[in-house]
Amino acid sequence: MNRTKRSLPYVVGLAFLLIGLVPLQGFATATAGLPDFTELVEKVGPAVVNISTTQKIKRKKLPALPQGRDLPDMPEDSPFGDLFRHFFGDPDGGGGPNEFNTQSLGSGFIVDTSGYILTNQHVVKDATEIVVRLNDRRELKAKVIGSDARSDIALLKIDATNLPVLKLGNSEKEKVGEWVMAIGSPFGFDHSVSVGVISAMGRSLPSENYVPFIQTDVAINPGNSGGPLFNLQGEVIGINSQIYTRSGGFMGLSFAIPINVAMDVVKQIKEKGKVTRGWLGILIQDVNRELAESFGMDKPMGAAVLRVLENSPAEKAGFKVGDVVVEFDGKTIHTSSDLPLAVGSTPIGKKVKVKIIRDGKPTSLTVKIAELPAEDQLAERGGGGDNDSEEKPAEVNRLGLSVEELSADIRTREEIKQGGVVVTKVSDGPASDAGIHRGDIILKLNNQDVKGVANFREIVEALPKGKSVAVLIQRHRSPMYIPLKTSD
Repeated sequence: MNRTKRSLPYVVGLAFLLIGLVPLQGFATATAGLPDFTELVEKVGPAVVNISTTQKIKRKKLPALPQGRDLPDMPEDSPFGDLFRHFFGDPDGGGGPNEFNTQSLGSGFIVDTSGYILTNQHVVKDATEIVVRLNDRRELKAKVIGSDARSDIALLKIDATNLPVLKLGNSEKEKVGEWVMAIGSPFGFDHSVSVGVISAMGRSLPSENYVPFIQTDVAINPGNSGGPLFNLQGEVIGINSQIYTRSGGFMGLSFAIPINVAMDVVKQIKEKGKVTRGWLGILIQDVNRELAESFGMDKPMGAAVLRVLENSPAEKAGFKVGDVVVEFDGKTIHTSSDLPLAVGSTPIGKKVKVKIIRDGKPTSLTVKIAELPAEDQLAERGGGGDNDSEEKPAEVNRLGLSVEELSADIRTREEIKQGGVVVTKVSDGPASDAGIHRGDIILKLNNQDVKGVANFREIVEALPKGKSVAVLIQRHRSPMYIPLKTSD
């Protein structure tokens, strides 16, 4: 009896020990499978550099202090005295300088033993001085050989030889889920290392049309920009460029420019002194489920044409508003963001076959790609305002809309030569539910050009019941398709 009582704790303890070995053994196995980055950091770290820049900022002229009012007396060492002098000038009446210098930090990496360095264009933009600090703490002034704002790439040069160089990889071979490592200078902390995995490939961002970003969960913060993204072989596969954040700091989403894209830019800068891209000459929009139904498509895909620019390759090839591009030069266009990437990488002058959906039927066009004009040469697509003309009594149609003919002033302001009607009133109904506003200009309805008020009424009356139809509107000189569901 006593023997049994004494052995029970022993048995229970042994059982707990055996049970506890299972997760411990699993943890050891999982840990053994994780990569060790120490050798990799030692190997590639010397070729990563810190970049500091100086820019001249023009001070905005602020109103002077009221007559008879002086700056308050403050102690000589008070920071508030400097603050007041910075904005209102010297209290003795001398005034402050019209310009002042500001500094910023970034990262970069050496790609050639003769001193060529890659970084982001936004790191060195408008810089009056660029200083590169090497891993051995040498500081050298750099000059910009060339840069490209559309891809956010800049090529720098320092006067030095026998420099450590990084090996470049092939970003097209990388896969989602692979381990990657970044080295940079977040917040000025030199050669900080962070690791993670590739979250997605070919990611498109709203403000960037020509870069298929590598998305990672590597911790990237201000100062990391321009630094390298490595694979486990120590090859550079990207240039850390952007983060998605609501706080100003890292939130788990970072984006790198693929090294293949960057080196194509470098090659063009070295050979031609500038970067050229293919140009089609259309404004496009993504196709969602409702628009796909209205275009007679089985599933949402492709890029819907909102506008065809004058004297563009697209106009010469016969593109029309309402076409949906589903294939370009043999490449399937899954989303609208696929098209700029495909067009931009196409050689200038090449004739390309483009598959489109027009009026619900597939067809093909052949277009000769031209060079993308400079940004300041492309017509501005913003500006303008709502229609402010006095509202006239008009019958509200089955969509819940009142419309009028376009005045000469509206046509000039919105750059519309013919057709269209302007919305003067939106009542409860399908149009309001779809998000159509007073002042919007309706150019197409159910894939039919709107030629005027009378024609608009005819199209509205003939609309099918309970179906999604596409409405092409123009708002502040920017066209967009809106799916509208008619009432039963």
